[in-house]
Amino acid sequence: MNIRFASVVLLAGTAALAACAKKAPEELPPPPEPVTTPAPATETGPSGPAVGSQAHFENAVNGQNVIYFDTDRYNIDSADAAALQTQAQYLARYPQVTITVEGHCDERGTRDYNLALGERRANAAKNYLVGLGVAANRIGVVSYGKERPVALGSNESAWAQNRRAVSVVIN
Repeated sequence: MNIRFASVVLLAGTAALAACAKKAPEELPPPPEPVTTPAPATETGPSGPAVGSQAHFENAVNGQNVIYFDTDRYNIDSADAAALQTQAQYLARYPQVTITVEGHCDERGTRDYNLALGERRANAAKNYLVGLGVAANRIGVVSYGKERPVALGSNESAWAQNRRAVSVVIN
């Protein structure tokens, strides 16, 4: 009798665990809608973009809002560190600005693998910025994996451009 009961419990437990298997989502959520908030008139340059806008951020960091990674890597190298230091200086100067770091990958690898790698890349950039004194609550992260390439093609040049983390102003 005890063997039957134990067998039934074991089979029920196995069936319950199998039902809990995590399945990948069918498709990614839609991209975030751009948030535009008008800047006060005193914060607009006479001939430039409004302070705190994406254009102002990109101009202030000399286009260094994108960092690049080697294949299957998410470590911050010296070129990345310099770009992130420039971003941290901007964020220190404008404490009202918050950003999202988007992690991206090239087309190789599975969808799940690339989503995880993109998240590690975005978090590596965020953690570096936090280490430079930027408050963690001012930096969000999102991974797009291989879903948003900037360069189309199946060659090393295109892949190198797509392995990136992009800092985007969200307010």
